[in-house]
Amino acid sequence: MRAVFGLVGLVVVLAIVGLLAKKQLSATRAPVPALQSAAPGAAPASAPPATVREQSQQVQQQVKQQMEGLMQQARPMPEDAAK
Repeated sequence: MRAVFGLVGLVVVLAIVGLLAKKQLSATRAPVPALQSAAPGAAPASAPPATVREQSQQVQQQVKQQMEGLMQQARPMPEDAAK
């Protein structure tokens, strides 16, 4: 009897985990909207990227611009420090 309850409990837990995994996977398959939070001073994109590759390149460019801005704030260039 104890084994039956253990088996039923295991099936219930697996069903719950399966439903949660299905819900999570369906959320990741949703289309990603074009990022509108561009770096300050950057020109906004005229049209959202049509493909995943273009979205990826846009995100990479934004991250690169933000990192360059942060690096300049964190450590001024030698010619900036002399002024």
